[in-house]
Amino acid sequence: MAITAALVKELRERTGSGMMECKKALVETDGDVDAAIELMRSKGQAKAEKRAGKVAAEGITLMLSSDDSKTAVILEVNSETDFVSKGDDFLGFSNAIARQVLENKPADIDALMAMEIDGVAVDDVRKNLIAKIGENINIRRFQCIETEGQVATYSHGARIGVLVEYDGGTAETGRDIAMHVAASNPNCIQESDVPAELLEKERRVVEAQAKESGKPDNIIEKMIDGRMKKYLKEITLLGQPFVKDPDQMVEKYLKGAGATVKSFVRYEVGEGIEKKVENFADEVMAQARG
Repeated sequence: MAITAALVKELRERTGSGMMECKKALVETDGDVDAAIELMRSKGQAKAEKRAGKVAAEGITLMLSSDDSKTAVILEVNSETDFVSKGDDFLGFSNAIARQVLENKPADIDALMAMEIDGVAVDDVRKNLIAKIGENINIRRFQCIETEGQVATYSHGARIGVLVEYDGGTAETGRDIAMHVAASNPNCIQESDVPAELLEKERRVVEAQAKESGKPDNIIEKMIDGRMKKYLKEITLLGQPFVKDPDQMVEKYLKGAGATVKSFVRYEVGEGIEKKVENFADEVMAQARG
């Protein structure tokens, strides 16, 4: 059967794959579009499984918000290389996923993967993309904030993304705080939000350091208290010097703006992922051996 341009176009529209890939699949299935789709999916599945063990620690953070700024999502999508994360296919996929999250608010990654884009399950779209570009692609995490107040977004390049939920102030206030969170990476909003286990862990470290000073116990206790107070200011948003004006604390800036921060989310690409260190010479030798 002759493979016409119309058939190729139909398959491209239904799968989102490249022209040559679609034409090849149609040739193999004698022009049967449905069979070509199944063939491409099976090949995509095989390639995806082959790449699944590859560490994907590069990628992007992406944010989308509603027109009224009362709902926003943040998303991290990973690839194996920074080069792929800048490509149109990867960016188009990531934007489509962010739109799915904003519009449908899936409960978790599994629920998101089961959703459909143009009639194709998100996980199948992901696998098709892996087959097309030859790299592992993971939707690592996402979070959605819905509020009666406002949500500000800020991105530092494509690697750091921030959402800030706040009341009062202006849009500029929200953006300022989001920028501050991106730069200073606070652990939480205020001292009462700091997890007890984190405090205990830091206190043990500080106590061990203080005891090495050889000072009397009453002095050591004061040293510990002083260092813990300093630590709490360093890791809490309200206690940090405001990045745009280090002479005032964030808490003072917010009071002056008549605003309060309700929550924030900060994503940085690849944080917490253990990257495999490759030896280039060994890799070339391994490939040469077969």
